[in-house]
Amino acid sequence: MKETIQSFLKDKFSHFISKEEEILTNLPTFFLKPEGIVPVLSALKTEPGIELNYLNDLTAIDWLGKKTPRFEVCYLLRSGNKSSTRVQFRVALEEDEEVPSIIGIFKGANWPEREVYDLFGIRFAGHPRMDRLIMPDNFQGHPLRKDYPLEGFGQDYLIEDLLTIHLNEDMEA
Repeated sequence: MKETIQSFLKDKFSHFISKEEEILTNLPTFFLKPEGIVPVLSALKTEPGIELNYLNDLTAIDWLGKKTPRFEVCYLLRSGNKSSTRVQFRVALEEDEEVPSIIGIFKGANWPEREVYDLFGIRFAGHPRMDRLIMPDNFQGHPLRKDYPLEGFGQDYLIEDLLTIHLNEDMEA
């Protein structure tokens, strides 16, 4: 399957391939430019013989200090027709770059894209509701970034009300 997808990408979408890099994994992995993710995934979803029509996972990697650009958004796709077919696509991004949303192709990308935004700070252009999903709305920063301090940024404002509640309970008792 790797060879089939590789030749398909080189024939029709070579201008969207960002690099060819071998990585140690059992998954065929392809690196795309941000502007190529929507047209490539759209084509691969319906291409006879490939039909990567199921978004299995969408996440990100922070390579702070190890690679440039800093982030990679990773898309793991499967074929619902051939259960053993799994392929990974990666899009490399710098700190403030956006990647286009793939909700128009896979509706199930809604929450994973919001989760990546919430935890890594990577924005998805064209997403209908790009706001926090896991962390409180007033949370500062993105906790899965490698430069996020382990102690947080003095997040006392998040628990201030809880402390007040417990202090009042202790005084009443």
